[in-house]
Amino acid sequence: MKKIFAILFSVFVVFNVNAATLINDTEIERQITEIIRPVADAADISEKRLKVYIVNDDDFNAFVRGGEDVFVYTGLLKQIKTPNALRAVVAHELGHTIGGHMVQMSARMHDEMVRTMVIQALGVGLMVAGGNPTAGVGVMAGASGIAQQSMLSFSRDEERMADDMAVDLMVKANQDPNGLITVFEQMRDLHGAIESKINPNRVNHPLTNERINNAKTKISKLKKVPTKSAEKIAIENANYEILRAKLIGYLDKDKNVITKYPYSDKSDAAIYARAIANMRGGNLKTAKTGTQTLIKRHPNNPYYYELLGDIEYQFGAYDDSVVAYEKSLQLSKNAPQIETALALVLSERNKPDDKARAVELCKRVILTDPAPLAYWILARVTDGGESDWAMAEFYNMNGDKANAKKYAKQAQKKSKKDSPEYIKAGDILDNKQK
Repeated sequence: MKKIFAILFSVFVVFNVNAATLINDTEIERQITEIIRPVADAADISEKRLKVYIVNDDDFNAFVRGGEDVFVYTGLLKQIKTPNALRAVVAHELGHTIGGHMVQMSARMHDEMVRTMVIQALGVGLMVAGGNPTAGVGVMAGASGIAQQSMLSFSRDEERMADDMAVDLMVKANQDPNGLITVFEQMRDLHGAIESKINPNRVNHPLTNERINNAKTKISKLKKVPTKSAEKIAIENANYEILRAKLIGYLDKDKNVITKYPYSDKSDAAIYARAIANMRGGNLKTAKTGTQTLIKRHPNNPYYYELLGDIEYQFGAYDDSVVAYEKSLQLSKNAPQIETALALVLSERNKPDDKARAVELCKRVILTDPAPLAYWILARVTDGGESDWAMAEFYNMNGDKANAKKYAKQAQKKSKKDSPEYIKAGDILDNKQK
């Protein structure tokens, strides 16, 4: 297997500036966006503002930041049963945003801090006044406990309100709110044994059984519960299985992939997961056969051509890889990750006009969805100040400030003072680069 495949794989998995591992995949991001779009619309989040991030973490978790950035964990995606349940999870998280819970939590924490300080001051006063010194110590010791209990109670109330809001958003979006119950029942299956031993007043979420009962009660009071035809549900579920299969194929061990998707399983999802796992394991012939089967079944699916491009690249069949990626781009439109992969192959093939095409692709990616790999490839296919500037951007995005400044200085030495490369390199040197 080519060593450079590690670089290609980094298109799928990248690190952000906070060292959290993120999955960068056009197909997965677009499908999740399509799944959650109805509840985002119901929450008045415009299409242009909504952005999905996939966190490579096995936690059963998701959260919303800033009201429009939705972070979904791979552990949730691999375990959640249906796309409607995933939609309900995001509706819950949007419920927190709509309710202004983060702002309220911050204000409440401030209030509790002041309250704690007042109680502690009272404790000091008791001791200084010469009364019972143990009473003063007791008041001080209990202050933080009172604040903690108050915050836990406040958090539980907010979770109840977010659950309630999730049902409302699902109904407003014309989606079945029972997806929320599906999620809670799965959570109960995962953590029920532990929760049975927990004091409900010592946790920041209501216990799962309570949440199930609350959701059922609210849904039972609805005049009408939105539903879809069996055909639409089947199509949604099948597409969601493809998403999960791709994640499992890339992230799970080969043995686990075959256990979940044995060769007796001829479904699209199973063939997809096995093809990806075989590619990762170096079994390229089998991976290619599976991918070609998928293309025959679905000749207009851009992501199967993308996978074929990955496989042909590893075979060293650059011409075939370029053809597959170009077909993928023709079908997908505006797919920065696939454009980056194509630019990488062109930089390796190095036929006449390949470098110019690679530069065009990298610059387009940098304008729409900048990523370290795009800068790295741009540095390979350019020279002089432009190449050094691109390397400076690459290191800057990866948090390597020393190398970023080193290449930025080199870029300025080789560039005209009024050139874009000189100015952008100066931004890095001045720490203005975001």
